[in-house]
Amino acid sequence: MSTTAEPGLRERKKAATRQALHESAVRLAIEHGLDRITVEAIADDAGVSRRTFSNYFGSKEEALMYGDFQRVQRLLDAVRARPAGEAPWAALTAIAADFNRELGALDPERVAQGRLMRSHPSLLAAQNQTFAAGERELTAEIARRLAEPDPSGVRARMTAATFLVAMRVSVNMWLDAPAGTTLWSIAEEALATAGRGLA
Repeated sequence: MSTTAEPGLRERKKAATRQALHESAVRLAIEHGLDRITVEAIADDAGVSRRTFSNYFGSKEEALMYGDFQRVQRLLDAVRARPAGEAPWAALTAIAADFNRELGALDPERVAQGRLMRSHPSLLAAQNQTFAAGERELTAEIARRLAEPDPSGVRARMTAATFLVAMRVSVNMWLDAPAGTTLWSIAEEALATAGRGLA
């Protein structure tokens, strides 16, 4: 019997466990508040041991932030998949349009999760770390697309940072918007405003 599929199966099981822990962390934090949940409670809710939790996440904050980590990775993968000759800001705007349209309108769980993130300094710190790492990788991808020389790297870094700030502002405005508001209806204007001089 061939074992070539085993690594794939193993990785899928790991991904499923990681996702289950993340979802348990989000659900419990929304229901009970971040300060009132423990790593043990998250592990129990996901049906794994405390030791298993530690194999995947270093803290409950890290487990909660896994969704943002996934979104950053999806963004980076999408940038890499865009046509090589496409200008950086055009590529970023197209990716944002696809991603934001997928999200559609506000739903209560997404609002609760977003507001939870904003209300805890420890979560904001973890979020900043996640986005800082993503910004470095995004800067590298943008640098490869620049048509003009950028010896100091300022343009690539400013483009990456400006894009991420525009998206963060859009999400924060979206969380406070009336029900039925789509993220793209806000992000489209934010990106158009932020992209002046970067297109």
